[in-house]
Amino acid sequence: MEFQHKPVLLDEVIEYLDIKAGGIYVDGTLGGGGHSYEIAKRLSQGGRLVGLDQDGDAIQAASARLAGVWDRVTVCRSNFCGMPEVLAQLGIPQVDGILLDLGVSSYQLDDPGRGFAYRMDAPLDMRMDKRQGFTARDLVNTYSEAELCRIIREYGEERFARDIARHIVSARAGKEIETTGELVGIIRAAIPAKAQKGGGHPAKRTFQAIRIELNRELEVLQESLEGMIGLLRPGGRLVVITFHSLEDRIVKGIFRKGEKPCTCPSDFPVCVCGKEPLGRAVSRKPILPSGEEVSWNPRAKSAKLRVFEKV
Repeated sequence: MEFQHKPVLLDEVIEYLDIKAGGIYVDGTLGGGGHSYEIAKRLSQGGRLVGLDQDGDAIQAASARLAGVWDRVTVCRSNFCGMPEVLAQLGIPQVDGILLDLGVSSYQLDDPGRGFAYRMDAPLDMRMDKRQGFTARDLVNTYSEAELCRIIREYGEERFARDIARHIVSARAGKEIETTGELVGIIRAAIPAKAQKGGGHPAKRTFQAIRIELNRELEVLQESLEGMIGLLRPGGRLVVITFHSLEDRIVKGIFRKGEKPCTCPSDFPVCVCGKEPLGRAVSRKPILPSGEEVSWNPRAKSAKLRVFEKV
């Protein structure tokens, strides 16, 4: 299928990246190339956009979309955690801006073969990088009840996590759970009928939890984000779009630490740890999509954008 992608908060991304025509920028989550194309359009021949994505389908689709600005673009297949290594290989010590759009792309959600969506029956997969051997099917059929309960509660913030985990283990005792449709049926059976009224699809939170665990999404973000600030030139900006509270909490915490890294006890009259601020959060509160954007792109509804500028 065609890789369809509606770039979320596009105008805000362009504004807060504060693009310089001759600058170097990194899109760490290339996806369909929507954000990257608009960034590259604003660069001169001396500028460069480096696009990273671990999804081979995204690389192929984005490369086609970026054909008109290819003289200013370098595309690499890599998770954004590999950004320092990729830039080192390209001979780029520092950049003027970095973008992370942490949402699952429209293509990944809409392609039945990828197994991300709970509204259509498909093989349980959910791998962001199909080179990875371990799938959602493997996770659902091998994790213990306690492990399933933990990830569904922590990563899905699901109050019926214990019941869902128990139902999964009971169902797979008869046969392996192979498809998204089977898993949705199990989740529906685990959640009381009254609780399923309102609040969205009953499988939404569990699918989110499995996807996050399978792809190590929060671990990779936590381990990578602070290092990205170090890749910025003074005045460079790190722009991050999140789609749920767990991601946003990590981004907010790391930006706050970058502003105030001092580890001295609060009652110390002066700082003795020697840790200097790395920069500042450009906005105290997250930037949200407009009502107009949400009306034509409902997937933007939960998006939040935060910006950190290096000193």
